[in-house]
Amino acid sequence: MEGLCYFANTIRVNLKLILQKNNDYATIKKIMTKNIVIFDRKMNNGKGVKAANLVKIIKGLDKTKTFFFAEKSGETKEIGKELSGILKPQKGALVFGLKGELGAGKTTFLQGFAKGLGIKNKIISPTFVIMNRFPIKKGKFTNFYHLDCYRIEDSKEMKNLEFEEIINNSKNIVCIEWPEKIKKALPKNINMIKFDVLEGDKRKIIIDYGE
Repeated sequence: MEGLCYFANTIRVNLKLILQKNNDYATIKKIMTKNIVIFDRKMNNGKGVKAANLVKIIKGLDKTKTFFFAEKSGETKEIGKELSGILKPQKGALVFGLKGELGAGKTTFLQGFAKGLGIKNKIISPTFVIMNRFPIKKGKFTNFYHLDCYRIEDSKEMKNLEFEEIINNSKNIVCIEWPEKIKKALPKNINMIKFDVLEGDKRKIIIDYGE
């Protein structure tokens, strides 16, 4: 947890610099390099993201994959929390698809994700109601939609939920568990997050930007 928290705080501090300096990559990379070494050593078995690539990811310019390793469920939540804290609006909703077997940590991740958005409601998978909406009271986003499509048999069922309207609204953040069940209804710019179960509560979390 120590390694993750250190990395998370580093993102918070340097995100302000990114916003202030805009495209001053040289300055940002110089400041972040030392911290990324710590991230590599403690969080990613020595195979973390290089400072240059991390800056591009935060600015949303680099479609690449980022790997995280969580030792326990608390760290899975923390990764989700930090991801939601650096999101910026785009054309259409920000849509994330969460892939992984039952119990892989998808909902746990979203509990932290929602907390990062300032949502205090209890987050559980909407397995039977399919979708829950939570208002976001701070920042540039208005709504957080949490969908569980495990019981969906055909993508056409999403029309009843006004899904297309939801994903076309740039004020929305949409997270979908079991996105493979509604593949035909997904937007092209969806970001996929894959959860691999290692052993016990340990998880490998792969965030694919722009799949």
